[in-house]
Amino acid sequence: MLTEEHEALRTSVREFAREVVAPVIGEFYEKHAFPYDIVRRMGTMGLFGLPFPEDAGGMGGDYLALCLTLEELARVDSSVAITLEAAISLGAMPIYRFGTEEQRARWLPDLVSGESLAAFGLTEPGAGSDAGGTTTRAVLDGDEWVINGTKCFITNSGTDITSLVTVTAVTGTNPDGSKEISSIIVPSGTPGFTVLPGYSKVGWCASDTHELAFDDVRVPAANLLGPRGRGFAQFLRILDEGRIAIAALSTGLAQGCVDESVAYARQRHAFGRAIGDFQAIQFKISDMEVRAHTSRLAYYDAAARLLSGADFKRAAAIAKLHASEAAVDNARDATQIHGGYGFMNETPVARFWRDAKILEIGEGTSEIQRMIIARDLGI
Repeated sequence: MLTEEHEALRTSVREFAREVVAPVIGEFYEKHAFPYDIVRRMGTMGLFGLPFPEDAGGMGGDYLALCLTLEELARVDSSVAITLEAAISLGAMPIYRFGTEEQRARWLPDLVSGESLAAFGLTEPGAGSDAGGTTTRAVLDGDEWVINGTKCFITNSGTDITSLVTVTAVTGTNPDGSKEISSIIVPSGTPGFTVLPGYSKVGWCASDTHELAFDDVRVPAANLLGPRGRGFAQFLRILDEGRIAIAALSTGLAQGCVDESVAYARQRHAFGRAIGDFQAIQFKISDMEVRAHTSRLAYYDAAARLLSGADFKRAAAIAKLHASEAAVDNARDATQIHGGYGFMNETPVARFWRDAKILEIGEGTSEIQRMIIARDLGI
């Protein structure tokens, strides 16, 4: 059972998603435009500060509060949901978890208020699931890091309000011969740091995604995030948490498909009656509801383990794997139920269908989740 505070938050975000986001997001989506006003209003609601304590400028909530918010947003639109998820899990959370007091004081106030966004530069053209294959390098030159390399598919990296990107880079060699990987904060506008044009994406068309280039980018040595050589461990922790958030977002998309399909099954008539009267449609929608419900239980469990301090790696992988595949399955079935209308971009289910597939890829592919689960089982 959720607490009264969690239920009140869910209700508030649900109303915001339906009354503010739903009427306008389709236009942003088709224009591949970033919804600055919606982001501003989410900041006013305190959503960017949900899982952070009040002494850090946050709302004093918890990670489940963030997940509930993501689910409700994604029931209407995933571009808005992923903007919030990435801003918190990948943008502000590394600064909060691993930053110095000076770094927190400089960056967190604007990040947790939604006044600015941050990004996490991990993925490279040749280093996706194999994050250890990072080739971006940072060399210490006096009291500055000099960074060279490229990052790709980086969310929230090129908006007008993006303030920084945390970049993983090879900073040396470990005693065992493996790469020493560290995390370094690179403020937006730093000379040599170029945000390349946005991608033409299949889905998440109202979110911000760019390739980033670093050409002799110099930042202070004090911009190192956490101890040198801990970058790999840092992003593993960040991704484990982020998978719970992506599971919640996926659950929202899966539930949104149910919502739209139930409404359509009641209003669409064929052969003299509503298509919801046909058992074939009833069974399909019932299966969709089972997937969404089970996905919700999975991310609740993972979030509860995280909040209790228990090991949550396997639970997060299970939740992310199940929920993302449920989202893809539900989007396909919702499109089928809507028939030709489901193939038209102005309908929500067409947007869901385009948005769903990336959920099986981003923040750890389905294959990576299966590897994590198997290894945790001891095989």
